[in-house]
Amino acid sequence: MKQLTVRAAADRLGVGYSTLKQWIYQGRVRTTTTAGGHHRIADAEIDRLMTRQHPGARARASAKPAATGFIVALSGRNRLRGFVEEVRSDGLLGQVRLRIGDQTLTAVITRDAIQELNLRRGDDAVAIIKSTEVMIAREAASPQLSAVSSRRRNRPKAAS
Repeated sequence: MKQLTVRAAADRLGVGYSTLKQWIYQGRVRTTTTAGGHHRIADAEIDRLMTRQHPGARARASAKPAATGFIVALSGRNRLRGFVEEVRSDGLLGQVRLRIGDQTLTAVITRDAIQELNLRRGDDAVAIIKSTEVMIAREAASPQLSAVSSRRRNRPKAAS
C-alpha cells in the first residue's frame, strides 16, 4: 500500500497543507507515523476522504493522470546548469552540491524535495537563484600586485 506525504496527499485532495494537518490533529484523517515523527497517509485513506467530500470523486481521481511536475515557465532568471556532485540527507533537510563548470554550488533543501526530484549523483540539474541580497567580495592580491596598486594610490598628484 502506497504511503503519501502530507503535502502530496493535500495536493491529491485539492486542499491546503495546513488544512490537512488540522484534520490529522483533529483525528479526522488516519495516518501512520514514521520513526522521525512525520505523518504518512495511505492511498485507501485518500480515497475514503475523496468519496466523503464528493461522492463519485474516486472514479475521477483514479482516471486522472498523475501530475508530471513539468515546469513550462518560471519567473526566476538566474539559472545555473550543472550536475549533481553529492546528495546528503539527514532528518528533515538534505544538502545537494552541484558542479557548475569549475564552481560548486551547495543548496540545503527538504528531504521530501530531494525524494520528489529523485536526485542522484551524476544527474543533470538546474539551480534557480531567487535572492534579495547580493554579497560582494574582493580576493587578496598577490604581494607583487599589492605593492604596485598601493604605489598608484599613493602617487603625488601632478601640479597643474
